[in-house]
Amino acid sequence: MKKPFYITTPIFYPNGFLHMGHAYVTTLCDVLARYHRLSGDQTYFLTGADENTEKVVRAAKAVGKDPKIYLDEIVKSFRDLFDSFEISYDQFIRTSDEKVHWPGAQEVWKRLVASGDIEKRSYEGLYCQGHEAFVTEKDLVDGKCPDHGEAPVLLREENYFFKLSKYTKQVKDKIEKGEIEIVPQSRRNEILALLERGLEDVSFSRPADKMSVGIPVPGDPSQKIYVWCDALVNYISALGFGRADQTLFDTFWSGVTHVIGKDILRFHAAIWPAMLMSAGLPVPRRILVHGLIISGGKKMSKSLGNVIDPLALSHEYGVEPVRYYLARYISPFEDGEMTLDSFKSAYNADLANGLGNLVSRVMRMASTHLSASANVSTVSIPAEYAAAFERFDIQAAAGVITKAIAEADQTIQEKAPFKLVKTDKEAAVKIIANLCTRLFAIGKMLEPIMPQTAVTIQTLVRENKMPDAPLFLRKE
Repeated sequence: MKKPFYITTPIFYPNGFLHMGHAYVTTLCDVLARYHRLSGDQTYFLTGADENTEKVVRAAKAVGKDPKIYLDEIVKSFRDLFDSFEISYDQFIRTSDEKVHWPGAQEVWKRLVASGDIEKRSYEGLYCQGHEAFVTEKDLVDGKCPDHGEAPVLLREENYFFKLSKYTKQVKDKIEKGEIEIVPQSRRNEILALLERGLEDVSFSRPADKMSVGIPVPGDPSQKIYVWCDALVNYISALGFGRADQTLFDTFWSGVTHVIGKDILRFHAAIWPAMLMSAGLPVPRRILVHGLIISGGKKMSKSLGNVIDPLALSHEYGVEPVRYYLARYISPFEDGEMTLDSFKSAYNADLANGLGNLVSRVMRMASTHLSASANVSTVSIPAEYAAAFERFDIQAAAGVITKAIAEADQTIQEKAPFKLVKTDKEAAVKIIANLCTRLFAIGKMLEPIMPQTAVTIQTLVRENKMPDAPLFLRKE
């Protein structure tokens, strides 16, 4: 029986429209989900929105809208982007959903209380409104948050705290033994170094009069559950944890892969496993940590003018070329460079002149000289393709495809079957039929990355016909 594969994106703040970084992580997860479905694995793909946040309230007020109306509009824009990018998620969770999400968050809270790991304390600290989190002096640059450019405010509150420090050694042991696999190795080393220094207890609630949205603390309506026991729990509440039907949880949780950005590694590799252990639940099986998309050597920023709008790019070039670029040219493990010039160059070289030209050349010869479509029942996929996917190296898997395209082009150049057919038709037909089979294999390998293009290529080979128009028009 095939193994369960459960893949999750981070849930996104709906305080603004999504950008290329969001498109990347969601596409990364989609490619992996599609691959595992094609491999026959039981697959479940979750994404969603982190809605219990004052950021949303502030953003709604800034544009003069009711927070719920604002939320619905932003979430619709998320779904529209995902639909445009062919994102095949199984569920889109909203943490404001009182039926789907809240029961799981409150059940986890109750379990943390039962374990003796929740304690009410008075707390004074620096609070960054941008992060909606308490920070320390060492997190600041010239007294300001480096991410938001604002000075934090000094808050004195009575909150519930989670005894995270109690779980430092247990989390460290789980990672060292491989029970929690962290990819790549550099991020594993990073979190182990953090654990070596020790974890500190963290605030798990905020006073209800300070949070206009959020989940009430069970048994204490004067407090609301803070982000950790709210947002992080989405990964299991979406599967029915805390509700009557936990079939999805029982089926998929053991096969989970969280895909996250490096900036939220501590939350997912330290706080989340500790919470699960306290609640008596299995820890995450795997955490894949991707880098940032940078442009011109710098993080994308509106102020720098180097932001690339994923929808605008897809409208000009098509969605599938954008998906291809993200898979082929952005490492799933480190920061990746993307500029409009680099994208255009890759599009012309790899797709217009590469794949698209290959399809036209092979199918022109096939439709002219083959009496029937090529036999594709014994198509062979290189072992290195599957091996790359199994280690989450989508970039390497895409590289296998570009290598196959280059090798097919080389065969046409060296053996010139379009010329050979005039002097040795039988030999030429064999070469053309072989090229069709290889083209079909390329189409199969493209299925997780460029699903529509993959179907088009396979259909052309099966029907032994030329494309009606070039697959990718060259951009000048």
